[in-house]
Amino acid sequence: MDEAAAGTQGAHQVPMCYRHPDRETGVRCTRCERPICPECMISASVGFQCPECVRAGSGTGHPPAAARPRTIAGGTLTADPRLLTKILIGINLALFLVQIALGDRFTNRFELIGQAYTPLLPGVQGIAQGQYYRLLTAMFLHGGYAHILFNMLSLWWIGGPLEAALGRARYLALYFVSGLAGSALTYLLAAPNQPSLGASGAIFGLFGATAVLMRRLNYDLRPLIALLVINLIITFTWANIAWQAHIGGLVAGVVTGYAMVHAPRERRTLVQYGTCAVVLAVVAVLTLVRTAQLT
Repeated sequence: MDEAAAGTQGAHQVPMCYRHPDRETGVRCTRCERPICPECMISASVGFQCPECVRAGSGTGHPPAAARPRTIAGGTLTADPRLLTKILIGINLALFLVQIALGDRFTNRFELIGQAYTPLLPGVQGIAQGQYYRLLTAMFLHGGYAHILFNMLSLWWIGGPLEAALGRARYLALYFVSGLAGSALTYLLAAPNQPSLGASGAIFGLFGATAVLMRRLNYDLRPLIALLVINLIITFTWANIAWQAHIGGLVAGVVTGYAMVHAPRERRTLVQYGTCAVVLAVVAVLTLVRTAQLT
């Protein structure tokens, strides 16, 4: 009885990548049928191949330019697949130290605020007065130790694997598009004198893109959905959280992430970056609409 149960359980275990034994995967190389994770997937005419099969197919031990290892989104595989995630975390931490050292006189000039009404903040006017840079700079500021700790842990856990799956350029585009979408929706819907800051919009975008990627790879989405639901509950129940940034980033992440992992190979770059351009155009429209309302 016990042996039969154990055999049934083993038969249903998700296979692990042959190059990364700690990573589950539902995808196999179309040539050798070994299980491969997103980092090891190389687009082929049909399905994906592992790096060894691509090298063997070239006949030289080195893949030709057209068959070099690529991520599932068409990005180039790199020696350090988490490099940009580390850099983003470093930038956020460095600016948080600057916030601590300089205080409000620094934060007030770079956080997201639509229109400042108080004369007690000289130089602080807001996006409506032309300080559009706040849509970007607010993504790298935080309101306290708990705020930055939670965001940076989320960025490491979600961003690292996603960077490996998409490649650096596409990952960076996704991050900034999602963050700017969150900033734009906050600017549009929040009170004009309500300040907002944090990397949450970009991180929720990574959540959305990760869900799309996991669906594409036939992974079990339940753990990610549970985590996302918990985050959304916190978003709408805790005070002083800009839910607009979370929702804006999440929607942009889903849309952009879908384009990243489902774009047809023959038009992959056009579809991927074209989608980023469309999302940025929506960001610009939302920003201009709100500015017209406030001026």
